[in-house]
Amino acid sequence: MAIDDLFSLAQAARAHAYAPYSRFPVGAALRAGSGTLYSGCNVENAAYPLGVCAETSAISAMVAAGETVLSEILVLGPGPDRIAPCGACRQRIAEFAHEKSLVHLADDAGGVLSLPLAELLPHPFGPASIKGR
Repeated sequence: MAIDDLFSLAQAARAHAYAPYSRFPVGAALRAGSGTLYSGCNVENAAYPLGVCAETSAISAMVAAGETVLSEILVLGPGPDRIAPCGACRQRIAEFAHEKSLVHLADDAGGVLSLPLAELLPHPFGPASIKGR
């Protein structure tokens, strides 16, 4: 499947980011196990810890729609550099993805670096860590 649809959706979501404090709008788009696409943007708050990352926003949209399998996700920040998900978002991605799920790091020009989740978050603590307890 083409990554262009994820890039376009993340770009559109980023345009709606609420980032008055950092001035660092981020958009994310993911493909669920069903093939359906979901997007999200960062939403800041004057009380910094209460903000929501774009990846979290997209995952929340997926779960709210009744899906729990994340096949791939693309993250797009401002400027010419690619950004990677923060540690908390890597953990959230791991909750719904598998180690070979792709995380695409994109720049404004459409350049993409695709990495399997296992490279971004080796040895994750996830659902398998607590099964049977």
